[in-house]
Amino acid sequence: MRELHVVDACELAAAYAAAHYAVVLDGDAIPLRVGASAGDVEAYWAARRYAFITAWNPASRPLSEEANNLADARLVARMQVLDLSFHPAWASDHDRQWRESGWLIADVDPSTLDALAGEFGQAGVLHWEHGEPVRLRMMLQRPGDCADRPCVDWRSGADGDRTADAIP
Repeated sequence: MRELHVVDACELAAAYAAAHYAVVLDGDAIPLRVGASAGDVEAYWAARRYAFITAWNPASRPLSEEANNLADARLVARMQVLDLSFHPAWASDHDRQWRESGWLIADVDPSTLDALAGEFGQAGVLHWEHGEPVRLRMMLQRPGDCADRPCVDWRSGADGDRTADAIP
């Protein structure tokens, strides 16, 4: 597992929660938003639970496109070994100045998602159960001075368990 060095985890969570996400299903780009229903995705692709993950920019440090593409290929290989079902997806900021490729995965259990996030150095992933709003799972502990955010889960103490610090 990579060690994450984040300057401001609270700002990072805010940026991830505000980001634009989309998945490509049957040639259509379907948007995802933290805190919103993903009914269109669920209608296209039935599953019990969903997750978005990327391998780009591990530890929130920008890498070259070549390095990011190599990491992405390793993530795809891992998901194939795990026999996961996935579709191409991406994340971008509001102004579309930043964009990175990722994957929407169906029916991945939370411990496998956490393990993939750790293996690929990701500070956050999206996850949700069918019919529930999209949630952001931060792989970091919530700083004490960071306000609760709806639909954001933070890593709890040293045991690595997750806790929902905010109610949608």
